[in-house]
Amino acid sequence: MVALSDTGEGMDAETQKQIFEPFFTTKEVGKGTGLGLSMAYGVVKQSGGFIWVYSEVGKGTTFKIYLPMVEGQVEHSADIAPELPKGMQTVLLVEDEEAVRELVRDILELQGYTVLGEHEGSEALQLCEQYDGPIHLIITDVVMPGMTGRELVEHVSSMRPETSVLYMSGYTDDAIVRHGVLEPGTNFLQKPFTPDALARKVHAVLSALPP
Repeated sequence: MVALSDTGEGMDAETQKQIFEPFFTTKEVGKGTGLGLSMAYGVVKQSGGFIWVYSEVGKGTTFKIYLPMVEGQVEHSADIAPELPKGMQTVLLVEDEEAVRELVRDILELQGYTVLGEHEGSEALQLCEQYDGPIHLIITDVVMPGMTGRELVEHVSSMRPETSVLYMSGYTDDAIVRHGVLEPGTNFLQKPFTPDALARKVHAVLSALPP
């Protein structure tokens, strides 16, 4: 069991009922996505655990996470991981979290891609209008302040219909689809992801492009 407590404002009973719902937030517009606790809930549930919350208004909140104990030997594989696929295409990366944006940029540049990075949709649209070369792929977060990833892609597609799209989000693809944010079958990568998963997903999306 892992417990985390604070001495903040706390939450009333009505708020506590909704905190694990995707896109629910008490923050102002543009200040939060409402995905943080729903992501935590999903990870804990997928691991066979439980998450519990206790809160009092004006006194603070405690979260307790219970995870199952695993017994047995850890198996180490001697297999050599296959080399990550390289690329030479140009990728437009749109992500409002700087740490994530820089990480993705570093991973893709190491694989040979040219990466154009922006932190919000309006900047990305301006770049698309001014950039002379081809943009083979746009990688965008789904939920961002000001303009969602889907809205951004709609604008980019009208200017550059040949550009492929890869969405990423901290929530699962089925939840994003259920809430009507993305269409079923959309190229999607769930955060957090490994460098290997990112490189292979980008290669797979770009490989589907016509020659």
